[in-house]
Amino acid sequence: MNDLPVNDTRKSELLSTTVEHIDIKSFDARPIVDAMKKMSFTSRDLGRATDIYNQMLADQDCSVILVIAGSTSAGGCMDLYADLVKHNMVDAIVATGATIVDMDFFEALGHKHYQALEIPDDDTLRSLYIDRIYDTYIDEEKLQETDHTIGAIADSLDPRPYSSRAFIREMGKWLMTNGKKENSLVKLAYEHDVPIFCPAFTDSSAGFGLVKHQVDRMKEGKAYLTMDSIADFRELTDLKIKAGTTGLLMIGGGVPKNFTQDTVVCAEILGHEDVEVHKYAVQITVADVRDGACSSSTLQEAASWGKVSTALEQMVFAEATSVLPLLASDAYHRGHWKNRAKRAFGKMFD
Repeated sequence: MNDLPVNDTRKSELLSTTVEHIDIKSFDARPIVDAMKKMSFTSRDLGRATDIYNQMLADQDCSVILVIAGSTSAGGCMDLYADLVKHNMVDAIVATGATIVDMDFFEALGHKHYQALEIPDDDTLRSLYIDRIYDTYIDEEKLQETDHTIGAIADSLDPRPYSSRAFIREMGKWLMTNGKKENSLVKLAYEHDVPIFCPAFTDSSAGFGLVKHQVDRMKEGKAYLTMDSIADFRELTDLKIKAGTTGLLMIGGGVPKNFTQDTVVCAEILGHEDVEVHKYAVQITVADVRDGACSSSTLQEAASWGKVSTALEQMVFAEATSVLPLLASDAYHRGHWKNRAKRAFGKMFD
């Protein structure tokens, strides 16, 4: 913590306007999405992407994997993701640790994200213990409370290896008794048996809490909990093998994108040569395709690796908070989710 006193008055001024998460149920995006299909550029791309997502939901054999990277949860899409779980519109989630811990679990503890109505010098923000994500603020003191809560959960568990999925399930279980927000993605995923995987879990507030857990246990001469990233890959590959036909709804890229796509290759390495490539895929990103990174690589490029079919894929080059609410609202109001069988993949690992 900062040894210097924090100007609480100035801090409260900057943390005065909370981010309000969009409610996809409160408006019907179908008319605007239908109109955008008749346009060009990103509008038409979004229209086709929305059609593909609706096809995923209408296909009774298709299991949908939601893939999240970036800060859309902090920026106002947190309740959107929760609604996708609540209404059986996704069957598994692969995300960054920041999305799950620093954003969703953070708010589940009763904390908030704030709109930056002004952006002073970032050194000033540091002196006030305010973290900035573009035009969004987080109270660092509350974030450190989150770190310590993760450590406390780890302290309460058997000291053995855990996949990120297994540990996040324990977080959801903890929220059932201790949470302060009903519409938490982590809590709802626990309730609906939707597994959440974070392949780089410790690259988040979880990492600080888990390091403290290990260091404290070492000092006490006790066994400690560890994270098993290989189990993550094995478990998600097992899920892909069981699911058969799959569709990907990807927000951003990075590790979650590659991790999810690679399950097809991993299944093949394990001898399951009959496992399908991901049949449907949508990615919303602003990453530049010229940099050679996975975040920006097109879904057609992924086909060369044997990961994704080129028949039903769509890239949407847009900042996700501007287009994802339209896609999700359209799919919610078209209602294909009402007829989907519930997968409850979380029970696979019990």
